[in-house]
Amino acid sequence: MKKLSSLLLVLIVAMGSLVTLSSFTASPEYFEGKWAVTVYDTPQGTATIPMRFETKDGKTMGYFVEDPSGTEKEMSSVTITDDVLTAYFNITGYDVYISLKKVDEESASGSLMDMFVTEAKKVK
Repeated sequence: MKKLSSLLLVLIVAMGSLVTLSSFTASPEYFEGKWAVTVYDTPQGTATIPMRFETKDGKTMGYFVEDPSGTEKEMSSVTITDDVLTAYFNITGYDVYISLKKVDEESASGSLMDMFVTEAKKVK
């Protein structure tokens, strides 16, 4: 009986761990839609970049708005590996990349060029 109790305890802990880990897993569907991505403390100050991600036929694409015209520009590439979205694009003449990881259902955080802290909020 003691072995059965120990086995049940181990199973319960394992299942709890899986539920906890899955709540922080970010699939391509998590990143789909519009985001307001704020990049802090750049040489030009803090900036918010509107971004949008979509997945078609298993490929994630990204778009961003660089100027007040509201015209979207396509990102060079977008990948999602180990729950981190990494997107490459050219903005104001600079080739940059941004990494975002899920924080909760409405926000993500990461960095631009591994130098500038970023926070992203889903736009409804």
